Amino acid sequence: MITTDKNSLQNYNFIDLFAGIGGFHLALNSMGANCVFASEWDKYAAETYQENFHLKPFGDITQIKENDIPKHDILCGGFPCQAFSISGKQKGFEDTRGTLFFDIARIVDYHKPKVLLLENVKNLAKHDEGKTIKTIIKTLEELEYSVFTKVLNSSNFGLPQNRERIYIVAFHKSLNSDNFKFPVPPNNPICLENILENEPKNAKIIERNDIEIYKNYSVTNSLFSEIELSNKPIQIGKVNKGGQGERIYHTLGHAITLSAYGGGVGSKTGLYLVNGKIRKLSPRECARVQGFPDKFILNSSDIQTYKQFGNSVSVNVLQYILSEISKILKLNEMQNINMTKLEYA
Repeated sequence: MITTDKNSLQNYNFIDLFAGIGGFHLALNSMGANCVFASEWDKYAAETYQENFHLKPFGDITQIKENDIPKHDILCGGFPCQAFSISGKQKGFEDTRGTLFFDIARIVDYHKPKVLLLENVKNLAKHDEGKTIKTIIKTLEELEYSVFTKVLNSSNFGLPQNRERIYIVAFHKSLNSDNFKFPVPPNNPICLENILENEPKNAKIIERNDIEIYKNYSVTNSLFSEIELSNKPIQIGKVNKGGQGERIYHTLGHAITLSAYGGGVGSKTGLYLVNGKIRKLSPRECARVQGFPDKFILNSSDIQTYKQFGNSVSVNVLQYILSEISKILKLNEMQNINMTKLEYA
């Protein structure tokens, strides 16, 4: 997480849909916003959420009536992405998971929140030749929102993980949002080595006969010792044939995209050469590359923790976006104050 203005959203309430373990909650709460409702159908993710935020998420959002949801200013959610993912079937709105976006739409239609902040896989922007994202934008515009979209990479926002996601920000048209812009990435140099634990016991070590470290890389004389940190993964070897989950990376680069699923010996985290050993990332290291603070309580099951962080959002990226959103809200607050003064002048 980054240092933020803790008071910039203190007068705003939000709801957390498809809440997972609370990446949106962390980001919004760090700026003073108050969560009044959360929904998450996965019981293990909901347990982690409740333990950290002392708020029990409601279950399946499709079974919750919009009038049973509290009034709110900001609606956020990383709605299920399997329907749009390159690795999925890409049925989009024909997939029942894809239609969960319309549960967002019905809640928005009823409550008319000031702002929406949504996240999904990068491929959503290109799915079905761009028709899917156009449908989403059209739906929100018909609900009287001005919509902004952009693909951002966590690697450019102070996190050592290559994670490209599309972010959707929408302002109700009662607000002046003409000046909204997505944040300019700070591109601060950071590497995986900066966030590694010291000999974690729950990071799987790989010992096999088919491990290959490339000849132009020496463990004792690092190829990367004289170059600047690179904000991207740096492959230095492979296991087996080097397929998905079988590539080995250097810790002076970034982690590959964390995944909730995926195969190979390095599934979910990728493989890294750390202190002469090939290993996966530990659950805590996965939390760190997603921007979660060390005080965040992990699920008691490592299997569930890997899945949860593979599904989560990168907190730092959200904080930078929310900082830009708060500027628009502040501008509108000032304009309303000035209008009120004129009315009573």
